[in-house]
Amino acid sequence: MTEFDIWGYHPNAGYQQGTDIIGYKVEATDGHIGKIDKHSEDVGSSYVVVDTGVWIFGKHVLLPAGTIKLIDIAEETVYLNRTKDEIKDAPEYDEAQQAGEPGYLDQFARYYRQAHM
Repeated sequence: MTEFDIWGYHPNAGYQQGTDIIGYKVEATDGHIGKIDKHSEDVGSSYVVVDTGVWIFGKHVLLPAGTIKLIDIAEETVYLNRTKDEIKDAPEYDEAQQAGEPGYLDQFARYYRQAHM
């Protein structure tokens, strides 16, 4: 496996800068997990926050852009290269904590790199 920046979109993911993907459905490799609630295009820290709804009781999870395999704009669906279990076991997203801690995103980078090895 080649190393890539977990915070950047894969070149073949179909992401186009400026596209609003909030509200898109999100599919793990083994099924539906929720919808996109928040999206950041910041260079070096692009990510989506997924509202998992009843699947894991309203938990919000942060997914670095590097976990996105494909964005289907016509179907308004984002496909991930992670399983439901990998996402369920991820650290929970806390917007207030993110705003106050400069290294907050590091825990997500560590988790998703390890979960995919």
